[in-house]
Amino acid sequence: MTRAKPQDAIDPKAFRRALGNFATGVTIITARAPDGTTVGVTASSFNSLSMDPPLILWSSMKDARSCEVFEASSHFAVNILAADQMDMSNHFARKQPDKFAGIDWQEGIGGAPIFPNCAGRFQCEAYDKLDGGDHWIFVGRVVAFDDFGRAPLCFHQGSYAMVLGHPDAFPKDAQETTEDGGQGRMGDHAFFLMLRAVRAYQKRYQPKLETLNLSLIEARTLLVLNDLSGLTAEQLVVHLHAPITEARAALLNLTDRGFITELEGGYSLTEAGQTKADQCWNLAKAHSDETFETFSPAEVATFTDVLRRLIDL
Repeated sequence: MTRAKPQDAIDPKAFRRALGNFATGVTIITARAPDGTTVGVTASSFNSLSMDPPLILWSSMKDARSCEVFEASSHFAVNILAADQMDMSNHFARKQPDKFAGIDWQEGIGGAPIFPNCAGRFQCEAYDKLDGGDHWIFVGRVVAFDDFGRAPLCFHQGSYAMVLGHPDAFPKDAQETTEDGGQGRMGDHAFFLMLRAVRAYQKRYQPKLETLNLSLIEARTLLVLNDLSGLTAEQLVVHLHAPITEARAALLNLTDRGFITELEGGYSLTEAGQTKADQCWNLAKAHSDETFETFSPAEVATFTDVLRRLIDL
């Protein structure tokens, strides 16, 4: 257990990793300034605050370029992303000349862009701005909202995730079982079988990864930079499938530990980082070999081919 005494400074790297245990939703916060400038940022800091009056909040780094627009805007919108909008999250997490080019959106109250097919949307009047250390906390009064009832996109320990019902939350008689012990129709459904397989694979892999003192996103960062040296943070998120804030936290942690170095905005492995990346790859390969040791080479080849074909759909 890591405890911080009042007189001790908190280790920022350990603090970030600990915060990653809290699963969050993923939102895109949007606004339009009086001069017509529109902004949109991916954020997981959204939360409810009050029912009467109806208030919500979210936070932004003070030095973010979009912060000035949010400070000047009379309204902002919170677009809660659905599980199939991961690309939207990555798109608005990257720096781009015009984030809204080619994106389907509508003008909401106060000009704040709102997106279709979300899980939910909240349109807000600017209510207050609070000092939160290196962040500004923006409080909004909800003046309109939409509840589309779609499954939300989630984020946990450096990776995107989806909401699945906990098995203990269902009555025992609701869990239909077949004669062979499978769970009714879901026991033969390819999508649910894939989800269960991934969870089982990661459940056995995560404790092994912890022996290298790395989080999942830190290990992925090392492996990506091993193959694609010199990527910027914005380019890296495409390969990590993670919000830019989490990618930057991983880059900062790995830089502090001497595993990567930054040169002209691009990141590369140091000698120590190369060694760590090799350890990550060896661990991943060993886990894969152990998992598939009971399958024949032909079965593994077929399985791999099916996965590649699904990815290319």
